[in-house]
Amino acid sequence: MNDLQVFSNSQALAEAAADTIADQARRSIKARGQFYLVLAGGSTPEPTYRLLGKPPYRSQIDWSRVHVFWGDERCVPPEDEKSNYRMAWEALLAHVPIPATQIHRIPGELPAGDAAAVYQAALRAILGPNPRLDLILLGMGADGHTASLFPNSPALEVEDELAVAVHAPDQEVPWRVTLTLPVLNRARTVLFLVSGEEKAEALARVREGDEAMPAARVQVQSGEEVWLVTAVA
Repeated sequence: MNDLQVFSNSQALAEAAADTIADQARRSIKARGQFYLVLAGGSTPEPTYRLLGKPPYRSQIDWSRVHVFWGDERCVPPEDEKSNYRMAWEALLAHVPIPATQIHRIPGELPAGDAAAVYQAALRAILGPNPRLDLILLGMGADGHTASLFPNSPALEVEDELAVAVHAPDQEVPWRVTLTLPVLNRARTVLFLVSGEEKAEALARVREGDEAMPAARVQVQSGEEVWLVTAVA
């Protein structure tokens, strides 16, 4: 855990996350001409997305040079209320001038294995066989999971795939697609957002390096890993 920053409430956390994303976008576009951003699902990042979609943040990013991906997706159609894509679309993407061809959603309406294959092919077509994404936004569950990498999941051991199907039978939508640890760990920046008292125990275990917590296995190799957390977490 390279950089841990604590905030008094979820709004302050959201503002710090929006600042970080806008700054990384400017730096990436200046250095390489593009910004490859991976969005997270769940309730914690939604306020950040809403901030990015309106002034002043909206105009701080050159959206014509942004490519958007997802860290994971539930196997539901894109219009489903449980879709990570739908949440990001309604909170952010519908409000910024990003070309539709630069929004690379996981096709959750397909069977999980097919959706993972399609998404992996898209990543490789855009970024090559070993993609390095500029900023990957992640959350963490009370069980220490991140993206759709759950404790004891075989997906945690995958080394030669970019995206895989995951079956998590105790989840409301058990079939999912997730990026794998090698992709997360190659990122230039991983930005964790953690909010909620129910996550305090898992966060403490991650800070101790307990690799039974999937989030602890995110260890960025040659970039930075930043944790923005609320005080109660």
